[in-house]
Amino acid sequence: MGNPDGVLTRTVGSGESGERLDTAVSALADVTRSAAARLIADGCVTVGGQQRDKNYRLREGDCLAVTLPPVQGSAAVAQNIPLDIIYEDDDLIVINKPVGMVVHPAAGNPDGTLVNALLWHCGDSLSGVGGVARPGIVHRIDKDTSGLLVVAKNDETHLGLSAQLEGHHISRVYDAIAIGNFPEDEGTVNAPIGRHPVDRKKMAVLTAPGAHAKPAVTHWSVEARGEGDGSRFTLLRCELETGRTHQIRVHLASLGHPLLGDPVYGGDKTRFEAHHRDLIPGQLLHAAQLSFTHPRTGESMHFTCPLPENFQKLTRILFGAQPHPLKSPC
Repeated sequence: MGNPDGVLTRTVGSGESGERLDTAVSALADVTRSAAARLIADGCVTVGGQQRDKNYRLREGDCLAVTLPPVQGSAAVAQNIPLDIIYEDDDLIVINKPVGMVVHPAAGNPDGTLVNALLWHCGDSLSGVGGVARPGIVHRIDKDTSGLLVVAKNDETHLGLSAQLEGHHISRVYDAIAIGNFPEDEGTVNAPIGRHPVDRKKMAVLTAPGAHAKPAVTHWSVEARGEGDGSRFTLLRCELETGRTHQIRVHLASLGHPLLGDPVYGGDKTRFEAHHRDLIPGQLLHAAQLSFTHPRTGESMHFTCPLPENFQKLTRILFGAQPHPLKSPC
């Protein structure tokens, strides 16, 4: 959780005891571990009010605080980019993010992001909790994942939604096409996720004693089974109990069923993809449902959004007809 002054804080839980300080700062501030080490060296990080070395091992109950330095020349600028707005009021806005759009500016994606579009649409009416580079951003989905996101327009709403995320009170349901056949109709993956020990751009299931991983739980159910170009595919509905980076992608790959089109976790090598590259820009994953409690009014909010056109075409090719997830309009 953060605040408008650019301070991010976290209390270390029992499952995170023993984690290296630079690894924890990397996850909390969403920066590389080398950038985290620089923050520590510059005195921007404290544990229980004291500065520690990057190699310090966190203990349960430690209060970790990261003071983010002012962003120099990287504040997002407003850009007139069309938005698919599902709902909006004075406190929040729900967006259907298209495939290919990055959520906030970062290295390699300085503009053209959802944040740039939101600044044009909302002006100064966005929460400052995320800092100048990520105003209003409560949670994210990957560039090539489409679907629903809620954005906060003020700090009170942002903190309220963040607390619901922390307490697992926001429901997020995704539609996905996975490679292979699932013999069971439903199941749960309960496997901790952390940064890949070799490839730092990837996440991985880490179960070895002392591994720096966080609990992660994904519930899945089969919507349809099909075949294309000699390979089997399964349309899944996945519900997140936690929200780790790349969680669904990592969990399904750990089962031997990576998402169709996922170049990071091994789902981009099928003949079917080679024959339908125009329909597969990346992993086939769509945030189809989003539910939460409105932080100001206390109202239960529930939103659904159909699959994008390319996803719908693929389901018709692989599964013969539009299955259940496509029947709920936004």
